[in-house]
Amino acid sequence: MEIIEYQEKYKDYFVQFNTDWIVDNFGFLEEEDKNAFLHIEESLKNGAMIYFAVEEENVLATCMSKPLDENGTWELCKLGSNKHLPHKGAGSAVFEAAMNWALKHDAQKLFIISNSSLKPALHIYEKYGFHEVKLNDYEYVRGDIAFEYHVPKK
Repeated sequence: MEIIEYQEKYKDYFVQFNTDWIVDNFGFLEEEDKNAFLHIEESLKNGAMIYFAVEEENVLATCMSKPLDENGTWELCKLGSNKHLPHKGAGSAVFEAAMNWALKHDAQKLFIISNSSLKPALHIYEKYGFHEVKLNDYEYVRGDIAFEYHVPKK
């Protein structure tokens, strides 16, 4: 398995895996999802990166890392996988790559919004040292849990 930074030829996999994941688990895409899919290139120009796990020309998983503010807060988002193929740790691999991208670009805090029913994803977040935080607004109708990772001071 190879972890690859965003390439235009993989864009549809990013949209499809995330659409499948969201619709299969929650029934519909929210406006924020649609907006994210329509503005991928703009996000990339603003410092974001999308990673893909690819094995023998099969795309297995994807994850995005994007800056949220000028204070070093980054969001890890749109973690999705190919529902037709075994993942072989691909979700963890793209998540780690996205996390490392943010850290390489001076992230001070990493942030995730998720849903408590998504046990495999929650396991990944906890495995990488994220801790649950309570929010007043989870931004998405489906969002009911959030996580943060604070970069250790040097």
